[in-house]
Amino acid sequence: MPTPHDPYVRVRGAREHNLQDVDVDIPRDTLTVFTGVSGSGKSSLAFGTIYAEAQRRYFESVAPYARRLIHQVGAPAVGEITGLPPAVSLEQRRSAPGARSSVGTVTTLSNSLRMLFSRAGTYPAGAERLDSDSFSPNTAAGACPRCHGLGRIHHTSEEILVPDPGLSIRDGAIAAWPGAWQGKNLRDVLDALGHDVDRPWRELDPADREWILFTDEQPVVTVHPVRDAGRIQRPYQGTYMSARRYVMHTFADTRSRALRAKAERFLTSAPCPVCGGGRLRPEAMAVTFAGRTIAELAGLPLTGLAEVLTAAGGGDTARVLTADLLARIEPVTELGLGYLSLDRTAPTLSSGELQRLRLATQLRSGLFGVVYVLDEPSAGLHPADTEALLAVLGRLKTAGNSVFVVEHQMDVVRQADWLVDVGPLAGEHGGRVLHSGPPAGLAHVAESATRRFLFDDAPVPVREVRAPTGWLRLHGVDRHNVRGVDAAFPLGVFTAVTGVSGSGKSTLVGQVLADVLADRQAPSEAEQPKEPSVPGCVSAEGTEAVDRLVQVDQKPIGRTPRSNLATYTGLFDVVRKLFAGTDTARERGYRAGRFSFNVTGGRCETCQGEGFVSVELLFLPSTYAPCPDCHGARYNPETLEVTLRGLNIAQVLDLTVESAAGFFAGTPAAERSLRTLLDVGLGYLRLGQPATELSGGEAQRIKLAAELQRARRGHTLYLLDEPTTGLHPADVEVLMRQLHGLVDAGSTVVVVEHDMAVVAGADWVIDLGPGGGDRGGRIVAAGPPADVAGAQGSRTAAYLRASLHLD
Repeated sequence: MPTPHDPYVRVRGAREHNLQDVDVDIPRDTLTVFTGVSGSGKSSLAFGTIYAEAQRRYFESVAPYARRLIHQVGAPAVGEITGLPPAVSLEQRRSAPGARSSVGTVTTLSNSLRMLFSRAGTYPAGAERLDSDSFSPNTAAGACPRCHGLGRIHHTSEEILVPDPGLSIRDGAIAAWPGAWQGKNLRDVLDALGHDVDRPWRELDPADREWILFTDEQPVVTVHPVRDAGRIQRPYQGTYMSARRYVMHTFADTRSRALRAKAERFLTSAPCPVCGGGRLRPEAMAVTFAGRTIAELAGLPLTGLAEVLTAAGGGDTARVLTADLLARIEPVTELGLGYLSLDRTAPTLSSGELQRLRLATQLRSGLFGVVYVLDEPSAGLHPADTEALLAVLGRLKTAGNSVFVVEHQMDVVRQADWLVDVGPLAGEHGGRVLHSGPPAGLAHVAESATRRFLFDDAPVPVREVRAPTGWLRLHGVDRHNVRGVDAAFPLGVFTAVTGVSGSGKSTLVGQVLADVLADRQAPSEAEQPKEPSVPGCVSAEGTEAVDRLVQVDQKPIGRTPRSNLATYTGLFDVVRKLFAGTDTARERGYRAGRFSFNVTGGRCETCQGEGFVSVELLFLPSTYAPCPDCHGARYNPETLEVTLRGLNIAQVLDLTVESAAGFFAGTPAAERSLRTLLDVGLGYLRLGQPATELSGGEAQRIKLAAELQRARRGHTLYLLDEPTTGLHPADVEVLMRQLHGLVDAGSTVVVVEHDMAVVAGADWVIDLGPGGGDRGGRIVAAGPPADVAGAQGSRTAAYLRASLHLD
């Protein structure tokens, strides 16, 4: 029976998602780790139930208006939770941060530094004292008016926009223009405006060329498209946009990494001539502290900034503010991020760096008596970084908090005070608490998929290392902190690239290597360049041996509930055709489009086929709630009357991949997609599961499954960035079988990876470091895993040696 001083959080009757009426008691003031295979229900218990109920209770105390809205969103499906303190969530954020976001803004350190300059800075004689906003490049009061606080200005020129003036506009002279319909539209608008789109560019009047490329005008004209046989194309009102305006607009506003990269190729960048890259107005740049401007201090590594502040001295105000800054910097450097500077932009940070910056900020918050619920805080961390993470989690607990962590990293699990293992498998085969108690007790739970990895110390089976079929060599790599490096990647084998966070792994692999291969594949065979035109790489050898590059990242497969697993893999096209072929559909004249929730006709118009409606909470971020008319089904009642083998389209989308494999047995087109999804361990996901509910690891495996079902052409090189992130070790084994299968079939696989079990099973290892930032960016060791495990000066070697049981 719970008492007012009950030391446990007691959950009764949890039924969220796949949880099967779970009862569990979890002690407060502990480091509790939730484990289980992907999709087992551990996140549903930790976040969907415990944290969601804590938030619901908080919102109930705000106002009646807020209570009405929160009730509409829905409370977690749980009978009762007692002993629950206030909760703070630190989930992984997988959306890309904006260009104005930086280390200083993520950690709020820039706020403190601005306050220091405002209150204790040295001002020019007679200058008025500025408020802190005047030292921010993100405010109108502080931003340089020339570059709008970005520090750089972007230009373009006719030579860049029109690389081949011998072509006509119709033949693609303006290379910066978009492709497909949008490019054709701009050409047709120019034609309608009276410009000759069939003459070579160099023969056009210079004044016309200038206007076409650089005008800020946006004239609207009636376009009469050329009629194609059998197609009706009506006149429409077309708006012209100059090539420069299109490039600048795309570069500034697009969310597509590919479109932004294309636009960037048609721009040159230089420091702002007014602020010199300092991003601030002259009056702010005239203020100094310890003899330096705020831009100079923001450009120092945090360790260097701490040294300057420590030696600065000054009056009482300066001492108080510098002491506060130093206290805020300490947890960031403790987590191994002292090499970062405050002005380092967030998009250039790795996911591991971002995760630790947010954790350091929480550590400084000074809260106590709360439950911190963390989502895989070790994701993207090298084993050496994980040790620092454990120290920080211990400090949160020592400060009087409970720390509940969803985690797959066994080194973190071993340090837990309490372990909640959920399973035994995923989806409908999981959702039960197999063990709740000290970690040692899991050794007696035969059903647990975690037990084997937590306690089995058997040596890794020796696998014969594959011999390379060739080499891809990069010379003079010079980008970010990777300076003057020569790198060699073996072909026809499995290569793991390792190193601490910030050592340059993603720069070398995800940027330079990927850009070199993408650049080589862009021209026609007759125009293949002998050397890459990629910034940051002097030359490359062996690229001709790679016919195709496939880069599989963890970016979401969609940003709204409209995107899902079935639409991304193409399975939905097959399903819609099957429904259109039923007797009922044929009698009613329903075609495949009737069964799409993306177009009018068969979908529910209240939610426009999303199944959810956006709920605006005014003082809180908007959220999604089930549609009040279709209740999440996405379709109107008439469409739902059509059934296929007893199920309507909404019920089919609600099937798990595993169930759908049986339902669509005998349909080859559907079987192929479902089989690849099962092969990468995603059998527990529902076909219509919204993209907004998928983790980064799940999104990456869906992309891999979509790739696996395609016919393979030529020698393919697969690049994956931390493919095991968010995966239980049992799921990692499933994924590795697929990746090694690609290599056995003649492809090359290169992964950036921290999981030493994966690295130990590779054919070749490239270890970067030895540290992060300026202390990294070098290849410390390269060779088979056993050789790298013995390398001197490698921070990876000791952990790889332990994984290989070589000690």
